[in-house]
Amino acid sequence: MFSQLYQNTILRNPKSIFVILLIALMSFGYHSKDFRLDASSETLLIEGDPDLKYLQEISKRYGSKEFLILTYTPNEGMVSDISINNLLSLKYKIQSLDWVHSVITLLDIPLLNSSDAPLQERLTKFKTLKDEDINRNRGFDEILSSPVFRNFVISEDGKTSGIIVNIKKNEDLKNLKDKSKIEIEEYKDQIKKKNHQNILEMRDVIESYEDIGKIHLGGIPMIADDMMSFIKSDIIVFGIGVFLFIVATLWFVFRKLIWIIVPISSCFFSVLIMMGILGLLGWKVTVISSNFIALMLILTMAMNIHMSTRFLQLKENHPSKDILELISLTTNKMFWPILYTVLTTVIAFLSLVFSEIKPIIDFGWMMTFGLITSFVITFTLLPTLINFVSNENISLKKYEDSIITSFFAKISQNNHKIIFTLTGVIIIFSLIGISRLEVENSFINYFSKKTEIYKGMKLIDEKLGGTTPLEVILKFPKKENVKTDDSDEFEDWGDEGDQNDEKYWFTKDKIDKISAVHNYLDNLPQVGKVLSFSSIIDVATLLNNNKPLGTLEMGVLYSKIPESIKTEIIDPYISIEDNEARINLRIIDSQENLRRNELIEKINNDLKNKIGLKENEFKLAGVLILFNNLLQSLFKSQILTLGLVMIGIFGMFLVLFKNIKLSFIGVIPNFIAAFFILGIIGLIGIPLDMMTITIAAITIGIAVDNSIHYIYRFKEEFNNLNDYKKTINLCHSTVGRAILNTSITIVFGFSILVLSKFIPTIYFGIFTGLAMLLAMISVLTLLPSLILLIKPFGK
Repeated sequence: MFSQLYQNTILRNPKSIFVILLIALMSFGYHSKDFRLDASSETLLIEGDPDLKYLQEISKRYGSKEFLILTYTPNEGMVSDISINNLLSLKYKIQSLDWVHSVITLLDIPLLNSSDAPLQERLTKFKTLKDEDINRNRGFDEILSSPVFRNFVISEDGKTSGIIVNIKKNEDLKNLKDKSKIEIEEYKDQIKKKNHQNILEMRDVIESYEDIGKIHLGGIPMIADDMMSFIKSDIIVFGIGVFLFIVATLWFVFRKLIWIIVPISSCFFSVLIMMGILGLLGWKVTVISSNFIALMLILTMAMNIHMSTRFLQLKENHPSKDILELISLTTNKMFWPILYTVLTTVIAFLSLVFSEIKPIIDFGWMMTFGLITSFVITFTLLPTLINFVSNENISLKKYEDSIITSFFAKISQNNHKIIFTLTGVIIIFSLIGISRLEVENSFINYFSKKTEIYKGMKLIDEKLGGTTPLEVILKFPKKENVKTDDSDEFEDWGDEGDQNDEKYWFTKDKIDKISAVHNYLDNLPQVGKVLSFSSIIDVATLLNNNKPLGTLEMGVLYSKIPESIKTEIIDPYISIEDNEARINLRIIDSQENLRRNELIEKINNDLKNKIGLKENEFKLAGVLILFNNLLQSLFKSQILTLGLVMIGIFGMFLVLFKNIKLSFIGVIPNFIAAFFILGIIGLIGIPLDMMTITIAAITIGIAVDNSIHYIYRFKEEFNNLNDYKKTINLCHSTVGRAILNTSITIVFGFSILVLSKFIPTIYFGIFTGLAMLLAMISVLTLLPSLILLIKPFGK
C-alpha cells in the first residue's frame, strides 16, 4: 500500500515534486541566513554543571574582569631605557583604543620598598618604574622578588613580562533581561563582531611593535575569536574539500555527467535545507559540530551511490523496462535497506544526546535531523531528476567485475582460518588498548603549535605562572570582633575604626588558615602562581622590616590603604561581608604528567587531613574543576553511548531480518572495527576528548550500513540461487561494488578533516576514516565467512 502511494504521489508527478522541493529549498535557504556559530566557553561545559553556577557566584563576589594578556619579551634588558620607552609607547597605544578600560604593565606596579620614606607616605604616594627619580634596578629587583608580582607580571628570569589589557564593561548587558530571545541572540552576535574587531585592532598594534621584541597575545576573548575563525575555516574547507572529492569519486565510478549532477543536487538540497532548519531552531554550530556539513555530504552521497548503482544494475538486467518502471523497482528494493541504514546511523548519533556534554548533545541532534533530511531528499529528488532524463543518456557501459571485491570474495570463501585468526588477534589487541584509554588531556594541546593560541598559552604557562585557574574558597565560622593591644608604627596613623569594625575581622586564626593553605598549594609541583591575602601579608611584613604584623595592625593597614590599591590587590582575595577568603592559583597546564582528577582529590584530602580543615570550611572552584568534570564525564559517555548504540542496532537488525543469527553476524564486523580503533587510540596514548569520544558510536552507526545492504541483498539473491558461494560471488560483484565505492567516499571524506586547525577534529577524521576502512574490509571478508560458517538461511 505504501509502495503504491509513493509511486502515485512521488514517481508519477516529477514536475510537481520538483517544484515543491524548489519551494522548500528557497524557504529553508532564506532561513539559512540565521545559521549561527558559537565558540563561547559555555560550549565546552557539561550542561547544568553546579560547579559552573558556583564559579559564577564567586566571580561576582570577588570581581572579575574581561581581559586580554600580552607577553612581552624585549630585545634589550627589561629595565633599559629603550625597553622602558618601548613598553610605555605600547601601553599608551593600546590605551588609546576605545574599547580598552585600562592597561597594567610592569611600569604600573607600586614600588613600596624602593625608597626610605615613612611607610604611610610610601603607601599613599607610591612610585613606579616609569618615574624618572626612581632607582630602576632597585625597583625591578623589588618586583622580581615580590610574593605578589613574581611569576605573575614578570617571569622568574626577568626576561618576559605580562601586559594586562582590561576591556570596558558593556553596560547594555544589564538591560537584556527584558529582551526577547531573538534580540538577545542578535545582541550576542554584535558582541562577537565587536570582539573580533577588537582582536584585529590589537593584532595590528602588536604587528606595528614587532621590532621591539617578541609579543604574543592571549586571553579568553582572543581564544573565543580564534575558535570562531577555526569553525568558519573548517566549515568552508571541509565543505569544499568533500565536495571536490565527491565529484572526483562520482566521475571515477560512473564516468557520466548525469550521475554527477543527480547525487550532487541531492547533497546541495539536503545541506541547504538543514542549514535553514538550524537557523529556524536557533541551534549554533560549535567547534565539535563544525564537521556536520562534511558528514551530511558524505552520508547523503553514500545513499545516492547505493540508489544509483542499483538503478543501473536493474537497467542492465531489464533493458526492456522504461525509466518509470526502473525507478519504481529501484525505490521498492532500496527503500527498506536505506531506511534501516538511516535509522541505525540515527541511533548512533542519538546516543550522543545522553553524554551530558552540551556540544556533543547538539551534534547528535543536528546529525539526526540531517540524516532524516537526506533520506527524504534522496527518495524524492533523485527519482524526480532521473525522470527528466532520456533513456539513452542514462545507460553506462557494461559493468566489469571489480578486482578488489572479487579478491575479497575469494578470501572470504577460501581463507576462513586466517580471517578468524586475524579477527581474534584484533580483538585481543583492541581489549589491551581499550584498557589503557585515558581522558587526561590539556586544552593547550587542542591547538597546533603554529597557532597564536598555542604560542601565547605556552609562554604564559611556562613563564607567567600557569594558565588554568583554580579557586580555593575558605569559609570561616561566625564573625568575631577581636581587639588586641598590638602597637607599632601603625598606631600613629590614628583610629577611625569606631565607625566601622572591618579591621577587627583580621583574627590570628583566619590569617593562619589562609597562610597554611597558601603555603601548601604553593609547594605543589603542578601549581604555578598562588595569590591570596597571605601574599599581601608577606609584602606588608617586608615593608615592616621583616617584623610580622599583629592582627589589629593588619586591620588598620586594610583601612588605610588607598582604594585604588585595595581594589586591585586585596578585595579580590577576602570578602569580609561573606566571612570568606579566596586563594587563586593557576595550574601549569602543559606539564606532561599532569593528572587533574588526582590533583583535585589530593588537594581535597590534604586540606582535610594535613591542614585540618572541616569539609564545610572550604570549597574548590574554577575552570580546572569545570574542565575536569568534562573529562571525567567522557568515560561515562563512552560506555553509555557505546552501550546504547550496540543494543539499539542489534534490535534494529532483529526487526529487519527477524533472524537472531543473521543479526549477530551483521553487527560483529562493525563492533570489531569500532573497538579496534579505540584500541589503537589507547595504545598510541592519545587521550579521549570531546571529538574522539564520539568515534566508536559514529563508526558503528555508519559502518553497519554496509552490513545491512550486504545482508539484505544476500537474502534476496539467496532465495533465487539457494547456494551460499554463488550468492557471495554475486553480492560482491553487485552490492559489494556499491559498498566499496561508498566506503572509499566516506574514508577519504573523513580524511579532509585533517585540514582542521583544531587537533581533536584531526584525530576524529583520521581515526573515523581508519575505522570505516576496516569496517568495509570486515563486511567484505569476515561477514561472508561468518555466513558460510553459521549458514543462517539453513543448509
